[in-house]
Amino acid sequence: METAGAAVTEGDGPRGEPGGARRRAVGRPLPRAAALLAAPAAGVALLLAFPPYGWWWSAPLGVLLFTLAVHRRRLRAGFGLGALAGLAFFAPMLTWTNLHTGKLPWLLLSGLQAGYLGLLGAAVAVTSALVDRARWSWPLVTGVLWVAQEALRDRTPFGGFPWGRLAFSQGDSPLLRLAALGGAPLVTFGVAFVGGLLTVAVWRPWRRVTVAGGGRAVALVAGAVAVVAAGLLVPVGVGSGAGTVTVAIVQGNVPRLGLDFNAQRQAVLNNHADATIALARRVAAGAAPRPDLVVWPENASDIDPTREPRAAARISEAADAVGAPILVGAVLLGPGEGQVRNAGLVWMPGSGWDSDQVYVKRHPVPFAEYVPLRSIARRVSKEVDRVRNDFVAGTEPGVLRVGGVSLGDVICFEVAYDSVVRDTVTGGAQLLAVQTNNATFNEAEALQQLAMVRLRAVEHGREGLMASTVGVSGFVGADGRVTGATGFNTQEVVTREMHLGDARTVATRVGVWPEVALVAVAVAALVTAVVLRRRPLPGDGTATAGDPADAEER
Repeated sequence: METAGAAVTEGDGPRGEPGGARRRAVGRPLPRAAALLAAPAAGVALLLAFPPYGWWWSAPLGVLLFTLAVHRRRLRAGFGLGALAGLAFFAPMLTWTNLHTGKLPWLLLSGLQAGYLGLLGAAVAVTSALVDRARWSWPLVTGVLWVAQEALRDRTPFGGFPWGRLAFSQGDSPLLRLAALGGAPLVTFGVAFVGGLLTVAVWRPWRRVTVAGGGRAVALVAGAVAVVAAGLLVPVGVGSGAGTVTVAIVQGNVPRLGLDFNAQRQAVLNNHADATIALARRVAAGAAPRPDLVVWPENASDIDPTREPRAAARISEAADAVGAPILVGAVLLGPGEGQVRNAGLVWMPGSGWDSDQVYVKRHPVPFAEYVPLRSIARRVSKEVDRVRNDFVAGTEPGVLRVGGVSLGDVICFEVAYDSVVRDTVTGGAQLLAVQTNNATFNEAEALQQLAMVRLRAVEHGREGLMASTVGVSGFVGADGRVTGATGFNTQEVVTREMHLGDARTVATRVGVWPEVALVAVAVAALVTAVVLRRRPLPGDGTATAGDPADAEER
């Protein structure tokens, strides 16, 4: 079997003997057995970079192992090894999806996401022809291919599933600061670029080791460290000069974890109302600062308070007691028969619901909040029937004006989508608030979501918060640091003074264009590699057809 990208040229031998032949080869890929170990190891390394582990430096190592496994492979082998890495990454990361719905949805989602890493593996295999000719391009090509893979995965199918983006693993890394310049795509590029530098440093160590080669490897590793450290030069927190506001997060907890968290009518609402009234007592006693704004999480009201007087009365009781407006997460009935909306409502003390300040979630989760192709999906799993009413998507960005403060409201999984968060900031949001309900998942999922809030705060120069029904809730500074983080499956109230933001970062101004540019480079690299694969490709040396070092099959 020929090496991917290699070419066989036949003709006269070096002395013109008729019938002579020599093969110009680029060299071997990683041995098959080693590749079969490197691929799942890559997935595990990527997994460890994310919460709850948080070994951010493991992400570039995952990119390194991934690239080593698929470099110089044929397309099918590249796809297979990439998908193997994807399964080792996504299957354990997404275990929280099978806690209450069985294994089938988890396996289907993990397999689908692994397929995108399979496509990435095939793309890396194709571009072997390019990076073998121009070794300097390897980190660049690696970076743009990862960005392109995530850009596709973030949007397809049914609006995409951005969970597991490299950028979301860098909460404690200097590379997180790149988000202020180019958002999540630039952070992903930075992580993969570092992984590409490491790949160049260690590629083919089993063939031969020289003093000069060792020196180059050390220089490349030092370069990778320098790229990471360079992130510290990017200023963050630029949007914190428009005053302060005191905000309280109420994490009321639920009667039970799981899909039936709201089976006990009004229990979730009562938990949040009671916790807010208890806060009011501490404020009156001087034991807690008086909040200017209280934030309840997604689904904090398990009854539509715009239609149910009892629910409205309980929220008004809490707002009046604490003397501050409450951002309430609620499920609203309608607009049509059998339809519902996931919304954030502003509830004012003394006057109740402000019908002008409502945000309806714009990106409902497929197969969780609505079921596409329901008749077909039911044949795969009857679990889809748990979604009895389809959630209707909102159309307007979540910019809510509360007591002179513009709040950027984002609900649950929406924090993973670049455009949904950016729209609130360009619409005037001075703070970011992520309302979420993690009662159907676990602490690992909540921590992964909080990591996304950290990136968004840096990306847009806005302080943020995450309010969860069960945890983890907390505040995030414009530099990405977390304070006041709560425990999981507990009732807690945390209060902090937050700085309002008014300036815009480079990332906020340029929006999607860094991602567009990086994807364009990825497409150009793929096209160039396809052209080069059709030509004889000189590699690390020239070997005769009988040279066992280069003739080994994969």
